[in-house]
This record gives sequence, structure tokens and C-alpha cells, in this order.
Amino acid sequence: MRILGVYNIKGGVGKTAAAVNLGFLAAQQGWRTLIWDLDPQGAATYYFRIKPKVKGGSQKMLRGKRELDALVKGTDFDLLDLLPADFSYRNMDLLLGDAKKPTKQLLRLLRPLSEAYDCLILDCPPSISLVSENIFRAADALLLPVIPTTLSLRTFSQLLEFLDGHGLRHLALMPFFSMVDRRKRMHREILEQLPRECSELLAARIPYASDVEKMGIHRSPVGHFAARSPAALAYQELWREVKSRL
Repeated sequence: MRILGVYNIKGGVGKTAAAVNLGFLAAQQGWRTLIWDLDPQGAATYYFRIKPKVKGGSQKMLRGKRELDALVKGTDFDLLDLLPADFSYRNMDLLLGDAKKPTKQLLRLLRPLSEAYDCLILDCPPSISLVSENIFRAADALLLPVIPTTLSLRTFSQLLEFLDGHGLRHLALMPFFSMVDRRKRMHREILEQLPRECSELLAARIPYASDVEKMGIHRSPVGHFAARSPAALAYQELWREVKSRL
């Protein structure tokens, strides 16, 4: 089972949209796929028309009183399942802090799923915390959406510094441009600049597009309701690159 974390320190960068669309594309290509919505806001859960509720909450889950496979929900798409968000996830840092080996608890929970799925995508909350440290240690790779703006580049640099400082730089990183608007001069300049400075940067560029915003109306991935749109084609290119690096 390959574990992918879709992560960024800041919110509003297209993280959940990427997780949902990549999960959809993986399943479409025959990969048994699970998305875990770790964000208590539950956007990925909403997109799949599933109630954001986990029986027993994060407390019973982390204390081993609820196995993850018993909490998984099916979606409307073959081979694609969801582990829903729950509002109790907002307290997960506190629960992890009380556990033995607090940075390895998510990996412990995920191991029993390795026979059931080919791909697990973690839709991560926007922060640096014990939850994110668990994600860094459990994931095979981190997908990092980067908006071509100064602030987004700054948070990308902060993440690299954190990984270096905590002995996690071995983790495979897959940054990619997200919410690209070529009408903006800053976007165009950074689109030219960053590829020269970051060899890990993927070539796929997800546009700032109304079809991505309409996911909230259709409550499904872009590839389902607008399969030939520029956004859907960009996600297809992103998945091809991710798959080739796994």
C-alpha cells in the first residue's frame, strides 16, 4: 500500500481538491483506494456526500477501541472508499501527546489496511503539529500544492526547514503548482522561477478554475462531472506524474 499525504502548512491552497481528484483517478485506473479526511472541517467528506462522523471519535480510534476498517465508508465510485472526518479530530494533537511513541500512532493504525488497499491518500489539516508529524512518518510521499505567490513559497520553505530539522528530509516530496492564474504577473514570474530552484517540482499545473469550485455543488470530483475540462485534464497529468514516481 502506498501512502500519500496531501499537505500544506496553510489552508486554501487546493489540498482537498487534489486529494479527492487524485483518489478518484487512482480508483478509475483500478487501484483500490482509500481517502482519509483528517481535517475536522470535513471538506473531502462533504464532496463524497458522507456524514462527517466517526463512531467513538478520535479518542476510541487512537486508543485501539475502534479499528479503522470498521469506520470506512464506501463512495459512489468503484474501488474508492473514504474514512470520514470527525469534529473530534480537532483534539487529535492532545490525544497523540498522551500516547507512547506519539509520532508513530497513525502508522500503527494504518498498517492493518495494507492488504485491503493499493493507495491511501491522507487529506491533511493545515498546520505543523503532532498530527502532521505522524503524517510525515507514515507517508511514502508528500504532495504539496503551492500557489505561485510569495506567501505560499514562504510556507513551502518553512516546511523544508522543519523536515530538515527533524530528520525527515528522506521523505519523498512532490510539490506542484495549484490555483494557477496566468493573468497575474506574479503567478507567471513564479511559474518560471521555481522550476529552476526546485528539482522535485512536478510539471502539472492545476488552474484556478470554476470547475474546481463547482465540486461543492456537484459533490463529486471534477473528473466525474467535467471530464474534459482543463482542470480535470490537469489532475490527470498530476496523477500520471505521481504514479510514475511511486
